[in-house]
Amino acid sequence: MNENVIAMLISGIGETLYMTLGSVIIGYIIGLPLGILLYVSGKNGLRPCMPLYRALDFICNIIRSIPFLILLILLIPFTRLLVGQSYGSTATIVPLVVCAAPYIARVVEASLTDVDAGVIEAAKAMGASNMQIICKVLLVEAKTSLITGFTITTGLLLGYSAMSGTVGGGGLGDIAVRYGYYRWQTDIMVITVILLIIIFQIIQTAGMKISKKLDHRKR
Repeated sequence: MNENVIAMLISGIGETLYMTLGSVIIGYIIGLPLGILLYVSGKNGLRPCMPLYRALDFICNIIRSIPFLILLILLIPFTRLLVGQSYGSTATIVPLVVCAAPYIARVVEASLTDVDAGVIEAAKAMGASNMQIICKVLLVEAKTSLITGFTITTGLLLGYSAMSGTVGGGGLGDIAVRYGYYRWQTDIMVITVILLIIIFQIIQTAGMKISKKLDHRKR
């Protein structure tokens, strides 16, 4: 490999991390409160409201049922409106966030649902408000599950960011498509795949170690 290829791969790694981390952070800014709202308004939630729950449930299910590549294409006008273009790493963050937010909401809802009902009842008996229960009980008790979900979501978005390379999304996926598919330079494609695997393994290993460290339950 010459210096130009190495520089291109380094740039691709940076773009891939930018898309993945950027989308997961923005996705959690949207998805975390959405997941809390799903839990709170659910049948066994702190303040059940089935019309609201069904509406949010329907929206999440609709978005999650659309394959990412199709969603990416459908959102091109919206993406262009937000960032001024429909290609490149910044533009790719928009469909990644739209795809991630409902998934994150479901992960958060499931994590909060798994919290022991006895702990919640004890907090209520002590006079805690719903907001206090959410912030000081639910999120604290579910932190291990939430971090595991964060790790899984980050890995998922890493794969989606690579997939966006088929439509000029940038990053390692774009390099793999341009050089591995269109130019038949198999060596570059293999290297990009290996780099994606390494990044994925680093994310998963770090996330799971943090999750285990915060898990104080007896094993």
